[in-house]
Amino acid sequence: MEQVFIGSILSALSTGLGAVPILFLAKSITHRWRDILLAFSAGIMMAASMMSLIPEALQAGGFFALTVGLFLGVLILTILEMTVPHIDLEHTKKGIAFDEKAMLIIAAITLHNIPEGLSVGVSYASNAAETGNLIALAIGLQNAPEGFLVALFLIHQQIGRWKAFMIATLTGAVEIVTSLLGFYLTSIFRQLVPYGLAFAAGAMLFIIYKELIPESHGDGNERTSTYSFIAGILFMIFLAESF
Repeated sequence: MEQVFIGSILSALSTGLGAVPILFLAKSITHRWRDILLAFSAGIMMAASMMSLIPEALQAGGFFALTVGLFLGVLILTILEMTVPHIDLEHTKKGIAFDEKAMLIIAAITLHNIPEGLSVGVSYASNAAETGNLIALAIGLQNAPEGFLVALFLIHQQIGRWKAFMIATLTGAVEIVTSLLGFYLTSIFRQLVPYGLAFAAGAMLFIIYKELIPESHGDGNERTSTYSFIAGILFMIFLAESF
């Protein structure tokens, strides 16, 4: 229990850690570097899904549990995408009131973090303890550039640096709650573990292919983003083999 609590806090607060540079940097960063960060995050999540979550789900419940859980994760993310307004970090419409825009970005990012928190909690409930640490690390590494980009977006909307930093940090806090929820549910109902692991994998794969990769290719930086994506995969493999 202590391990999942610490892991969920560290992975969630990494969103705020990623936003720290915004307190010292200029208000703008090149689109090229944003794409590199997004693609690197996608590589990290891809390696975590394919090397840890999917193999664990197969081992614990077989192909049927993997298929059901994976498609359930994709379905939930699809519903969230259809019901929560998506705000493009670079091409936002003008003229939206400050308060409304702030609430939209907070709601979108917070709901986006729910399946990530569940991924951490479910992973700690699996028989392999190192799986939880690996997924918490992967989600944390993915959250850092996300926190930076969210804070940068808010600053562009004339929100103060410290306020943008605090908002970015708080959007990750929901992962602590959902992580504990995922851990408790799969600990009580052990038969849910393979479905939960597959659900986490499906949610992460959806985010990778639907959000991170397309956004990293949005400004003609496809080749650089591809290299960054591969580097993210190798980086996650290196960490998995080292710890």
